[in-house]
Amino acid sequence: MRPLGADARPAQPGAGTTMPDALSLLQWVYVGRVLVATVVFLAAAFYYTAIPPEVIIVLAVAALASLGASGASAFWTHIRRHRAGATFVYVQASFDLALVTVVMHVTGGAESAFLPLYILVIAVASVLLPLPSSLLLTALASSIFVADIVVGFPEQLSIAVWLQIGVFVSVAVATGWLASRVRLVGQERAVLVEEVKRLRLEAGDILRNIGSGVVTVDGDGNLLYANPSAERLLAFDAAAYVDRPVLELLASRSPELAATLEATRQSGDHGTRAEGRVTLADHAFDIGLTTTALEASDRSPPSVTAIFTDISDQKRIQSLHLRAERLEAVAELSASLAHEIKNPLASIRSSVEQLANASAAGDDERFLGQLVIRESDRLSRLLNEFLDFARVRVVVAKPVDLTQVLRSAVDVVRQHPACRPQTEMRVVADCPPLVGDEDLLHRVVANLVLNAVQAANGDVTVTVEARRARQSELPRGALMTAAVLLRVSDNGPGIPTDLRERLFDPFVSGRIGGSGLGLAIVQRAVEAHQGYVFVESTSGKGSTFTILLPLGGSDEAAA
Repeated sequence: MRPLGADARPAQPGAGTTMPDALSLLQWVYVGRVLVATVVFLAAAFYYTAIPPEVIIVLAVAALASLGASGASAFWTHIRRHRAGATFVYVQASFDLALVTVVMHVTGGAESAFLPLYILVIAVASVLLPLPSSLLLTALASSIFVADIVVGFPEQLSIAVWLQIGVFVSVAVATGWLASRVRLVGQERAVLVEEVKRLRLEAGDILRNIGSGVVTVDGDGNLLYANPSAERLLAFDAAAYVDRPVLELLASRSPELAATLEATRQSGDHGTRAEGRVTLADHAFDIGLTTTALEASDRSPPSVTAIFTDISDQKRIQSLHLRAERLEAVAELSASLAHEIKNPLASIRSSVEQLANASAAGDDERFLGQLVIRESDRLSRLLNEFLDFARVRVVVAKPVDLTQVLRSAVDVVRQHPACRPQTEMRVVADCPPLVGDEDLLHRVVANLVLNAVQAANGDVTVTVEARRARQSELPRGALMTAAVLLRVSDNGPGIPTDLRERLFDPFVSGRIGGSGLGLAIVQRAVEAHQGYVFVESTSGKGSTFTILLPLGGSDEAAA
């Protein structure tokens, strides 16, 4: 026989139950039981001269018993919060049947005005118990009722008694069936409410934790909702703008976002995609956004939700890939031209050198010959740089001690003529071994440090740092889960604004006499290790080159 389960617990707010819960019904049972016994006893006591003393004593005992039983039951279910199981309900109903039988016996048997109390006890039990259990209790009530009539009032035994028993059974069946249906509906509604609550909690957690900003405005442009990411990306306090106009504030942060929201609000479109830019006091970034309109039920202007994401990292990575493709094309062309020019240039140099050294050559011929030889050597060095640029490949991928590579590259730069005595170079390294090409990584660091020294042309402090990158430092959209961060920064004059966009392009140099291939080689070497290189520079405050190299190495690139 099943226990009462959820029906024996207090109804939770919003649970959607359609009938009183078990504790509420039991509470009314306790109160009604005490009231009936007390009223009957007081009525008998009031007319004590017409009622035998033994009847008054029986009613007094019944009143005291009902008070004690109800108090003990209330303490068990409402104070101690014990679960009211089926056995508990059986005991309560049996006690009530006994109490009603006593009251009926002393007030006239089947002709008593308290006969409907049997029906009330059966109905309450049918609500609290399953239908088979309530029918069993109805059989008990019928047996007690008939036994009382047979023993105490045999003259009342008639067809009316059996009709009364039929009423008991009918009430039990009807009430039990209705209660079971209502209970089932209540359980279904409770499950639905819990599911809706769960979905709301999950949706709330998602909206609070996703990195994309979510903003909803109503048909009048008032803010309805903004998640924490939207507050962070747009740098505003959503609580201060709820139910207030917000489009003007959004327009000051991102004109494209505000314009798309307004356009969607006017058109009612259910899906609009666009790109924009957020400009704040200290920085700016690109966003990709989607808006959708939700029609209101009262034909008022639709509310609009915008979902937007910082896509600056994706754009930077896309720009790096495009730059790598351009460099690859230039490298192939450079290699082809270098091979085509190098051999004829060597022949020209050798021939001119022989002519200049011939005994018949005069001073002018020797001077011009030396000029041609000197320029040929310069072109040869430039062609060698082209070939170096074209040959940037991970040849041998093996574990590399990056700390040692940094120190070695810095030592090489210290011996360069451009390095002044007052130039300061620091190495701060604490990173795990990296799988890569040691020679290629050495060239990367040496090129970046030498560029910083040459660009400063005087006092400068260059800091070379290498460590494991934090997850927050990995650009979104990058195909790496763990990386080494290599950073070369200086406090020099910075990179001129007109050069920043073309900094990694071949043959672009901010230094007189430079070939413009150093940073292009850095880009190709980092790309060969499946990494990324970024640059930040402020005029008069120096530059910072940041390289991310995936942990796990460049085996695929080497292959």
